[in-house]
Amino acid sequence: MSDTESNQLEFAIFCIENVAEALGVSGDVAYRKLAEESDILTNYIFKHYDILHTQGSSWIREDLLAVMRRKGVVV
Repeated sequence: MSDTESNQLEFAIFCIENVAEALGVSGDVAYRKLAEESDILTNYIFKHYDILHTQGSSWIREDLLAVMRRKGVVV
C-alpha cells in the first residue's frame, strides 16, 4: 500500500468515526451508511480526499452529514 493510499484509508476511518459520533451510532452503522447504503465513501470521501482532508474536523463532519441528508441516508 502506498503512502497516499494509507493516508486516504486513515482519513476514511476518521470520517466514519466522526459521522458515527455525530449520529450516536457505532462505526459499523456509519460505515454501512457511507459505503453500502450510499456511494459516499467511494465517490465523495476518497474521490475528494485532496480537498476534504485539508478542512477542520467540524467542517468535515457537517459536510458529510449534509451529503448524507442529500443522498437520503440520514434525516
